[in-house]
Amino acid sequence: MTHTMKRVLAALCATAAAGGAMIAAPAAAEERPLILVVPYPPGGSTDILARILQPRLSQQLGGRAVVVENRPGAASQIATAFVARAEPDGNTLLVSFDNHGINPAVKPKLPYDTFKDFVAISQTVRFPLVIGANPGVPGDNLKAFLAAAAKESPNKFNYASTGVGSLNHLAPEELKRLSKVDLLHVPYGGGGPAIQAVVGGQANMTWLSFAALRGQIQAGKIKPLAVAGEKRLPELPNVPTVAESGFPGFVAYSWSGMFAPKGTPEATVKKLTADFKAVLADPEIKKKVTEAGFEIVASDGPALDAYVKSEYDRWSAFIKSSNINLDN
Repeated sequence: MTHTMKRVLAALCATAAAGGAMIAAPAAAEERPLILVVPYPPGGSTDILARILQPRLSQQLGGRAVVVENRPGAASQIATAFVARAEPDGNTLLVSFDNHGINPAVKPKLPYDTFKDFVAISQTVRFPLVIGANPGVPGDNLKAFLAAAAKESPNKFNYASTGVGSLNHLAPEELKRLSKVDLLHVPYGGGGPAIQAVVGGQANMTWLSFAALRGQIQAGKIKPLAVAGEKRLPELPNVPTVAESGFPGFVAYSWSGMFAPKGTPEATVKKLTADFKAVLADPEIKKKVTEAGFEIVASDGPALDAYVKSEYDRWSAFIKSSNINLDN
């Protein structure tokens, strides 16, 4: 082989190696998995919702992998801060919970700015909180329980929340103020741990979605006392609303929405909004979501931004007017 041919072959090998390197380079954004970051451990409302949507969303994206990633801790701050710092390419989304709009009112030093570090995609669902109690708690409904609790010493009974400043912390505090019955707040690190505490008897009750409580209710390990919605749940027709229990107008709806990091291209945001709307319009998904006790919202980004601001305003005013312990 001549010296010239050797040089040509060497050049061809180098070119092939370079081509291989190009093939091994990171795939385009839309070819990488879509990560749905859930701020709580498995078993809670946001986790259940994300896993209902996951396979249909993958189908909507042409078979692209969709991964549910749980990053619990610090009342959703760990997951939320992670998404805020993620590359703004539409590959990493926050599956937010109700405390996304409440945290800035109760936690002055968040590691992110709720209103500046995210782009809203869609409010996917809302759902009324269900008051689920350990079967040993007195009363078969909220009215009967409060009547029994009023005869006991203050804080004899407690309730588990998903964390300080969550909706299932503030809503029970509002009921405490209205009923004048003292209940001790015990924060846990998510819906799953709160349910385990109630089933195990470490906590007397919790306020969570029907989706999160359904299995334990069906197994007889948790009894539903009331639904904090505008009407009774079709799945719990004999369980009264909080309003029916002597507190007219009382409602407490939790919710979930999708957020991307600030700087995500507008075209990507619009496509993601359209994708989630398509998924939530699917008859099979609608059936699963409804059976889990969720109400489909499927809003666009601006509507979600407005809703987060209204929730912040509502609960900021409540916190300021009430003597709530935000340290526990």
